[in-house]
Amino acid sequence: MASHIGKLPIAVPAGVEITVNGSIFQAKGPKGTDSFELPEGISVSVEDGHVTFTPEDDARPTRAKHGLARSLAAGIIEGVSKGFEKRLLIVGTGYRVVAKGKNLEFFLGYSHTINVEAPAGIEFEVVNPNELLVKGIDKQAVGQIAANIRKLRAPEPYKGKGIKYADERIIRKAGKAGK
Repeated sequence: MASHIGKLPIAVPAGVEITVNGSIFQAKGPKGTDSFELPEGISVSVEDGHVTFTPEDDARPTRAKHGLARSLAAGIIEGVSKGFEKRLLIVGTGYRVVAKGKNLEFFLGYSHTINVEAPAGIEFEVVNPNELLVKGIDKQAVGQIAANIRKLRAPEPYKGKGIKYADERIIRKAGKAGK
C-alpha cells in the first residue's frame, strides 16, 4: 500500500522543465534551478504536465519515503516557479534593520550592531526599518535563515519586543502586580 500523499500527481506549471537523470530529480524554472536525490526504490514519471511518483516495491521503508519524495519534489517545483518568502517584523523602540548591499545590519538594543550576510540563493528585502522579507527558491534554506535572524532577538513575552514572524502571535504575560 503506497503513501496517500505520494499517490497524488504534481501539476507542473508553465515555464517549469522537469528532468530525471538516474536518481537525480531536477526542476528548472523562471526563478532558478533546484534538484534533489530520489530515495532508493522510488521511480518518477513525467507525462502530460504531471509528475507521478511510484514505489518499486511494497516494503515499509520504500512506502515511508514515497510521500517524502513527492513532498520534496512539490516544494522544488513551487520554489523554481514562484519562490518562497518569510516576512519578519522587528518590534521595539529603536530596533530596526538596514540593508547594506546584499547584507543586513540590525540594531536590536545591544551595545553593537549585528551584521547578517546573505548566503547563496537567498536575498533580503527591507520593506521598511521594521519589516524584512527573506526570499529564495529553497524552502528549507529560507526557513532556516529566517529562524536564524529571529534568534538574534527572539520576542519576549512581557512587552513583545524582538524579531517575530509576521503571522506569529506572541502570548503576553502579565508583569509584576503593582501595589
